[in-house]
Amino acid sequence: METITHLISVFEFVLKGVTVTLEYTVLSAIGGFLIGLLIALMNVGSRPGVRTFARIYTSIFRGTPMLLQLSIVYFGIPSLTAYKISPLLAGVIAFSLNSAAYVAEVLRAGIQAIDVGQFEASNALNIPRFLMMKDIILPQAFRNTLPALVNEVINLLKETALISTLGEGDIIRRAQLIAAETYTYFEPLMMAALCYYGIVLLLSACVRVLERRLGYATN
Repeated sequence: METITHLISVFEFVLKGVTVTLEYTVLSAIGGFLIGLLIALMNVGSRPGVRTFARIYTSIFRGTPMLLQLSIVYFGIPSLTAYKISPLLAGVIAFSLNSAAYVAEVLRAGIQAIDVGQFEASNALNIPRFLMMKDIILPQAFRNTLPALVNEVINLLKETALISTLGEGDIIRRAQLIAAETYTYFEPLMMAALCYYGIVLLLSACVRVLERRLGYATN
C-alpha cells in the first residue's frame, strides 16, 4: 500500500510538469510553423538569392544538434549582448527556429507535389501569385502534408525535454528532482515516459478525427 501511495505521489509531482512542456511545445510549434511557411515560400520562389538563403537556413538548423542551438541562444547570445534571456524565450526561439527548418522542407515538398497544371492555369487566368498560393496551392499543400506536420509536432514535444538543462520544471526535470531526492530512478523516469506517451496518444487521436473530417483514407 505504501508503495502504491509513493508511486501516486511521484506521478502527481511529475504530472505537474506537463503544463510547462505543453507551453513550450505549443508556442514553439506556432513559431516554427510560421517561420517554416515563410522559408518554404522562399524556397519555391523565383529569386535565386532568396532560394539560396532558405536552403542555407534549412541546412544549418538541420545539420547542427538541437542542444547546441539551445545553448547558443541561452548562453551564447547573452555573453555577446550582455542581455539575460529567460529560459522560456530562449527555448521558444531555439525550438521554433529548429522546427521551422523541418516544417519548411515538409511544406516545400507538399507545394512541389501539386500538379504543375494548377500553376499554369492560375497564370493563364492572371491570378496574382499571392492569391494563387493563399487560395489554391497552400490549402492543398497543408492537407497533403498534415501527417508529416503532426509528426514534427510530436518530435518537437519530445525535444522540449532539453529545457530541463535550463532548470525549467518540465516533465523530465521533475522526474530528475524526484530521482535525486529518493535515489531511485526507475519509477520517476517511467512516470515521465507515461506522461509523454499519454500526450502523444491524445494528440494522435485528435489528428485521426481531423483526418477523417478532411476525407483521408483510414484503415
